[in-house]
Amino acid sequence: MSTDYAYDEEGYLWPFFVFTLALIITLPLTFLLVKRSRDPAASFPRVHTSYTHAHSDTVDALRKREKRKDRKLWLVLAVAVGWAVMGYMLYLIQTTEAPIQKLWNPYDILNVSESSTEKQIKSHYKRLSLKYHPDKAKPDASKNETLEDLNARYVEISKAYQALTDEEVRNNYIQYGNPDGKQGYSINIALPKAMVSDGNGKYVVLVYSVLFGMLLPYLVGSWWYGTLRRSKEGVLMESANRLFREYKENIDEGGVVSALSTGKEYEELLKGDKVDSGLAKIESRILAEGEVAPLAGGLSVKDKEKLEDLENGAQRKALALLWAYLGRIELDDAELNKAKFAVAPIAHSLNKSFNAIALAYMHTNPLLASYYTSQLLIQALPPKASPLLQLPYFTPAVVKAVEGDSRMHTTVQGFMDRPDAKRRDLVVGKGLLSNEQYTEAISVAKQLPYLRVAKAFFKVTGERFIIPSSLVTLVVKGRFVPPGSANIPDINPSDLEDIDPAEDDLDAILGRKTKKTVVSKDPTTGKPIVESTETQLLPAPLAAAPYFARDHSPRWHVFLTDSKQGRVAVPPFTFAQFDHPLFEEGAEGKPVPTYAMQTLKAQFQAPPQAGHYTFVMHVVCDSYVGFDTKMEVTLVVEEASKAGEMGGEDEISEPDEDSIAGIMTAAKGGQTKKRKPAKEDGEEEDSDEESGTDDEDDDTSATNTDTEAED
Repeated sequence: MSTDYAYDEEGYLWPFFVFTLALIITLPLTFLLVKRSRDPAASFPRVHTSYTHAHSDTVDALRKREKRKDRKLWLVLAVAVGWAVMGYMLYLIQTTEAPIQKLWNPYDILNVSESSTEKQIKSHYKRLSLKYHPDKAKPDASKNETLEDLNARYVEISKAYQALTDEEVRNNYIQYGNPDGKQGYSINIALPKAMVSDGNGKYVVLVYSVLFGMLLPYLVGSWWYGTLRRSKEGVLMESANRLFREYKENIDEGGVVSALSTGKEYEELLKGDKVDSGLAKIESRILAEGEVAPLAGGLSVKDKEKLEDLENGAQRKALALLWAYLGRIELDDAELNKAKFAVAPIAHSLNKSFNAIALAYMHTNPLLASYYTSQLLIQALPPKASPLLQLPYFTPAVVKAVEGDSRMHTTVQGFMDRPDAKRRDLVVGKGLLSNEQYTEAISVAKQLPYLRVAKAFFKVTGERFIIPSSLVTLVVKGRFVPPGSANIPDINPSDLEDIDPAEDDLDAILGRKTKKTVVSKDPTTGKPIVESTETQLLPAPLAAAPYFARDHSPRWHVFLTDSKQGRVAVPPFTFAQFDHPLFEEGAEGKPVPTYAMQTLKAQFQAPPQAGHYTFVMHVVCDSYVGFDTKMEVTLVVEEASKAGEMGGEDEISEPDEDSIAGIMTAAKGGQTKKRKPAKEDGEEEDSDEESGTDDEDDDTSATNTDTEAED
């Protein structure tokens, strides 16, 4: 028995092979292309505004270029070629006729029916053998017959006759389907024979060598070393190392800006002649006398010295452009203005790496400086600038009209809390704002998401006390109240509670956000039948940042610090999406705040010793200046023995037989409590359960603060 290898002579099999191979490669590439092409920000709500500045077109062009950057040309070409190849292969599959393989049938060869007798078969065989005998038959030229064809035909007739008359040959035919007995098998290779014949084999070997010996190792190596070149935050490792060297425990926002200028990423933007081109002009503009600050770019004396100490190069140009961006300095040059707006997103991405370094050290001051720098980069404001400059059309002159000679800046909330007539008198006039500009600025201010914290407390789920080393949850309750909001509804006291989930609530135990709706009642037990639907978290509107050349979704960072040691006690928990919408569509399509109570939770391990621990809680928004919250909270950790004594006083009832705890208890042979049947309508139901609000004071620190009434 032998094995024959046959190539695809008819061209029927290899299109299937090529189609499958192309499908395996093209589908993942298509998914990657679609994912990169999809704009996540397109589905996010936005702040409604018609405000544009002199360089809005430049900023929009940079945003669009960044989105196109993700759709790499080679990826588009690869996907297009892949789908074209698959389409052509499908065409070949549809149009190429499949080869028909006939089964060896002696009756068909002898042209007799299966009901023929042996005598009839013998008679018919004699006639065919006389006709096709090699000594008597002559090839028919009109049918392109050859002597070999006639000989093969005669042998085929002889085998067919033997298969029907000879016992041994007949057994071979019945058992193996062939009169010669067991045959070898053939393996068809789904490649055209021309690929490995006529001297083409060497080219196939060459293609395989290039694909698997060069291209595949190159792609894998590029991917692997590409991942090693960048940190988890997506910046180059060399840039992260430079930021690490710039880190100082007493660094401020100006120092962070200077540190961010060390990134290697700027070298791609400022390569060649662009390094020194226009540098003197930029420095002369940012170091000129400012309207409200000593220097127009908002630099301090220390920041100016850092800039001047740098040698000419990409870092000095990048730092000068950053200060020009933060100071909103007009450079009167299209290329310089474009570079000015292009460096801000690079600095923002580098700031994430600096933030990670600050978290590694757990120092409070650098971490806050990193968050405040993020606010400045998104809003294009220099350090210590007035928060009012975040509003459209507000210039240093308008800010000076509001703040006067005060050393304290006015926040957006403080400005909006004033009566409309007083606001208008301050900022509307010659050299200030027009009525239309004032209306637009107020409209934007009333859409900014300011999180007003109503209550913050600690708890351990399912427990009345917090004991050492237990898993504590910091619960922050707050509402998004935009500046200038009127007719704010009162807080519902029940919204400030955080009720523990039921013991059989698997969704809550697993951390899934679900909405539960009672659809009916069980007629036997009276237990409500609850239907759970997964709730979709909703994002805040994209940051109102007309100068920042990226779409940015605001994030709120909640963390605890120890003010005495100047260190972070609980690392930040970041929130970008919420249980309830921040705004809903109102009249004329304008967004209206919902004032829904939002719940932010952060879990951490309690200290190992009992006592009272006072922390400073920070709630920092990374997108808006002056929208942060800072308050003291106290964590009370009780001795485990005291909590055990108090817990022993509570009666531990047997679990219901139809609850998860009851099923587990019954499986262990324990006793369970049968559920009482449902009472008739009109009967009063007695309950021994205590209200969950009775223990609220035990779970909440004495420093719980209602900040809703504060400015």
